[in-house]
Amino acid sequence: MFAEIDVLGAFVPAFAAWFVASLVLFTLADMLLTKVGFYRLVWHPALVRFALFVILLWGIGLALNRS
Repeated sequence: MFAEIDVLGAFVPAFAAWFVASLVLFTLADMLLTKVGFYRLVWHPALVRFALFVILLWGIGLALNRS
């Protein structure tokens, strides 16, 4: 059930790798949305940022799930 990934000889949980990948994608998307001015249109920018991160994490986990 729990997958592990070998990173330079150390086994880390797959969730940690998904977290890092989604953090990179989130940072890029957040910079783009900030530059465009998207956050001026929403009621609670922090909540939208959190939801975007959760959606990215869920999508990467779903796409890379091996079971």
